[in-house]
Amino acid sequence: MSAEEMRARGLPLPHELDTRVFVRAGSADDPFTAEVYAQLLQDENIPVLVRAGRSGVVDKLTTGNVLPWWEIHVPAEQQMRAATLIEQERLRELATNDEAAAAAEAEERETEAPAASPPSL
Repeated sequence: MSAEEMRARGLPLPHELDTRVFVRAGSADDPFTAEVYAQLLQDENIPVLVRAGRSGVVDKLTTGNVLPWWEIHVPAEQQMRAATLIEQERLRELATNDEAAAAAEAEERETEAPAASPPSL
């Protein structure tokens, strides 16, 4: 990557000190969702750091730590844009899940055998 491109992206050159401050832009409940969010931000040329919010799966029980499982951090000056993109992706995923659940329920109703009528006397 050229020096001009690094400057355009707001990245420090290799010999310069990186003084960017990374702040939390969002969170994810699992590593797969965190990866989707990170890729989304990288595609938008937003530097991203994904950090585990807990050290293990039993932290909530043993330490009372209720932080999200994965935290998504971006440079402070890009926090609003990143948070908006993450929220849009989260809502898109929820809509997709709702549509899939509705389609599965409709398919189940279609394939259910009609209830047998009671024998006549």
